[in-house]
Amino acid sequence: MTMLSKLLSIRSIAAPINVFYKQINFPVNVIHNLTNFSTTSVKSVNFFNKLPAEKLWKSVTSVSNAGAKKGRGKGAGRIRIRDLNRGQVIGIGKINMLWPGLSAPVIRGRELLKQQRLPDDPERMEKLIKLRDSMTKFRRLRLSPIERGWSGARMPGRSIGPPDPIGEDEFTGFDTKVLQLRSLLIMKGNLGRTRNYQAMVVTGNGQGLAGFGLGRAKEASAALRKAKNRAGQKLMHFETYNGHTVFHDFYTAFGKTKIFVQKKNEGYGLKCHRAIKEICQAIGIKDLRAKLEGSNNLQHIVKAFFIGLLQQRTHQQLAEEKKLHLVEYKAENAYYPKVVASPSTVRTQDEILKDETLDFVQYVMNDRVILKKKRFPRFYETMPHYKIFLKKFERYRNHEKIRLMLKTEYGAVKSFLNDRYPEEKTESEA
Repeated sequence: MTMLSKLLSIRSIAAPINVFYKQINFPVNVIHNLTNFSTTSVKSVNFFNKLPAEKLWKSVTSVSNAGAKKGRGKGAGRIRIRDLNRGQVIGIGKINMLWPGLSAPVIRGRELLKQQRLPDDPERMEKLIKLRDSMTKFRRLRLSPIERGWSGARMPGRSIGPPDPIGEDEFTGFDTKVLQLRSLLIMKGNLGRTRNYQAMVVTGNGQGLAGFGLGRAKEASAALRKAKNRAGQKLMHFETYNGHTVFHDFYTAFGKTKIFVQKKNEGYGLKCHRAIKEICQAIGIKDLRAKLEGSNNLQHIVKAFFIGLLQQRTHQQLAEEKKLHLVEYKAENAYYPKVVASPSTVRTQDEILKDETLDFVQYVMNDRVILKKKRFPRFYETMPHYKIFLKKFERYRNHEKIRLMLKTEYGAVKSFLNDRYPEEKTESEA
């Protein structure tokens, strides 16, 4: 009933309107004549009709230049771990077709494109299969243990080859090691947050020539190349003692970084910071110990060590500086004194001051001493049962050394009185 009442009310409203039209007497051909309407198509040219689907998707997923300068979309250019549409392009199938809105724009110039079939490409499927085979899951580059540095697959500690040749001069026999590669974020007023890479490398031929360099660029590869070439242009020559170590102990510092370097015998190895170890290998130093104190800033460590190497003096220079003979004591020579260097003029005993430093190590270290930390006893050395063990073991404490001495002197473990009172041989031994 309600629906019927609504229809009757609408009819009562519409009836006077019909009467109103009849009273005014409008021309019938003005209202009902459809020949006056135009049926020509109107072109709706906009952003979505002009561009194909590839560029439309790119406009949605990419980052604008202003956004990229501000640091947005950092992961947009990275390789995806998994691609579900591997080797497929939107709008392109096995049959080479032109699809307006997918593989081509809807309107090109003033022409409205239509769907049409393009000539077949026989090599297209082969290219598609090759593309699918080449696309795999994203994995980090696996390096052999020889190529790895101290940071695994990252750049610090890795070799990047010799510097680029300068004209006709080539760096034969040189090798460059990366000491540091870090990214720097700099805030600028017009560009916002900008990212730069800073690299520090050391290069050398292992025969006394070495140098270090710093490089900064927008990309990591460019920063490494710039640092490598700068290191090759700033080579320094260092002399080594007997081709395996430094001439003497020395102390060096740069900023808050302090390094105490000790000369070691052949076969000791390199016991030092990893950056100092790479520098020694680049120069050709094989045996050395370095103690680091203070700040562990890598650039300060490298600069301090190079300063110390440049400031070291040969034995002859030290003898001339002190105007005294330089004498060496070695265990293999039974601590017999051996004159290493002699000056042109030697001072007499009266000319030597009473408080003058005559110890070689103390003199070259400028009266500085390496900080040795206090050695705390082991946990069992403070317990009462350890004292009981020492009392019981006291009578046997030198037996191992005595056995070794007897074997070296007599060839067997026997008494030292055996020569004076030889033991009688039994029948079985005879």
